[in-house]
Amino acid sequence: MPAGYVIVQLKITDPENYNEYVQKVPEVIKKYGGEYLARGGEHQVVEGVDKFPRIVIIKFPSYEKALEWYNSEEYKPIKQIRLDNSEGINIIIKGI
Repeated sequence: MPAGYVIVQLKITDPENYNEYVQKVPEVIKKYGGEYLARGGEHQVVEGVDKFPRIVIIKFPSYEKALEWYNSEEYKPIKQIRLDNSEGINIIIKGI
């Protein structure tokens, strides 16, 4: 079964409040079998315009598990913290 990947590009608008998200989300990701592959590390934009400077990549055991995590009741209140304190895009993609 192909892995599922969550790819997030963010601009944090309120770092102090966003920190609560950073503290709470890893436990829920782990519960659904997710693991961070990249979490806001050093990067270079080699083409295009960087509108969202924070990049996060999370691997889940399957595409379905990634969707299950994203739509879970456990993640819902934590997700709201992110939505309230950042702007960006989230993609869930099935691996090959």
